[in-house]
Amino acid sequence: MKKKRKEIKYSEADLIRAFKLTRLIGNDAHPLMKEWTEVDLPALTVVEQSIFEDIYRKAYYKIEGWNEEELKMKFIAPVLFLGHLEDNGSYFTYCEREIFTTFEDKYLYLKADFMIAKGILDSPEAPYFYIQEYKKLKDPSGDPVPQLIEGFLIAMHENQNGKPMYGCTVTGKLWDFFIMEGKTYCISDSYDCKDKNDLLKIISILRKYKEILETRILD
Repeated sequence: MKKKRKEIKYSEADLIRAFKLTRLIGNDAHPLMKEWTEVDLPALTVVEQSIFEDIYRKAYYKIEGWNEEELKMKFIAPVLFLGHLEDNGSYFTYCEREIFTTFEDKYLYLKADFMIAKGILDSPEAPYFYIQEYKKLKDPSGDPVPQLIEGFLIAMHENQNGKPMYGCTVTGKLWDFFIMEGKTYCISDSYDCKDKNDLLKIISILRKYKEILETRILD
């Protein structure tokens, strides 16, 4: 069994320097990001439309006042439901799970806010997708971006399958999507969940990931 060590707080710049990463920005900056984010707005059922209108209205008026747990329960969880990201037997969803490894002589650790992974019962084994979130746009307690990148590096080292990693950060009202292929990672344009079209686009991007996962990522 691997032994957990004391967490090291890396900045994004620390990780770029330590692992010689390349950083790209924008929906068109990497072909995988372009493919992932070039999606039409979703077709919602009557029930889904009702849920969508409810969470959009609540987020529009209340998101700045929510604490971290309220953001998760009242908004992120229903968005994931509308994005069709749920257990399907071949993969499972996990929350607040610790993963860690040593890669290129560097100890890496992540407490994943949300993770899609292959696993057995309550034990995740091969991570495929992460969401890291913070309520505030500027939070002195942490930065979700380096945490997400650490998660990517851990998964790529442990999975040993050469396949790209996908994920996103939720920082207040803003959603940013990430892919990592090899030592290159790309950050999408930001999506504002208080903009109705952006929120619909977020849902479509999540649904697109489900398609990518099931057709190309799973072994």
